[in-house]
Amino acid sequence: MVLLKGFVKPEDQIGMVRMCRQLGKGPGGFYRPSYKNSAKLNLWMMSLGKNWDLTTRSYGPTRPFDGAQAPTIPDAFKMIAQTANSTASEFPQINPDICIVNYYTNSGKLGLHQDKDESESSLTKGLPFISISIGDTAEFLFGDTGDKDQATKINLESGDVLILSGKSRLLFHGVSHVKTDTAPSWLKEETGIRPGRINLTFRQY
Repeated sequence: MVLLKGFVKPEDQIGMVRMCRQLGKGPGGFYRPSYKNSAKLNLWMMSLGKNWDLTTRSYGPTRPFDGAQAPTIPDAFKMIAQTANSTASEFPQINPDICIVNYYTNSGKLGLHQDKDESESSLTKGLPFISISIGDTAEFLFGDTGDKDQATKINLESGDVLILSGKSRLLFHGVSHVKTDTAPSWLKEETGIRPGRINLTFRQY
């Protein structure tokens, strides 16, 4: 598990916000996912490369509820993720074909969970997932169990990259809350980003 503080350059953060906004307004863009009991997640989500369905916990080319195809992962996004992956040279290198983009408002959060819906081969090899944070700071939780009281807490700030691989690949993790008005002033001025946090996680199916 490696945390690269402030790894994403300001100009790349600006470009990612603008591209996420463009993709998020189009087909396959942001929506608020629901569990099988119709309870909604406290965030907005968009899948790139392959669609991830919360109710079936599986990947596919389209979203079941509207048939929209998952937009392609922008090459610029892949390059940033793979550069971060190469910087953590002790980890296996991936060619990401999935990017889950979550937008958290300042009241957004996500309970402790494991990312384990990728292929058996990917999980067995411990291939990393690469998480990029942009916007307001989030309190990120991680631990060996789903008990938030036993979880370790760290702050993920705009431009930070977190990489989990090997034994850490299946750690429980989540977001307890987003810290209001903590995004860099230059990011807000250049993009008009709304209060909240964008998180992009890259995986190889």
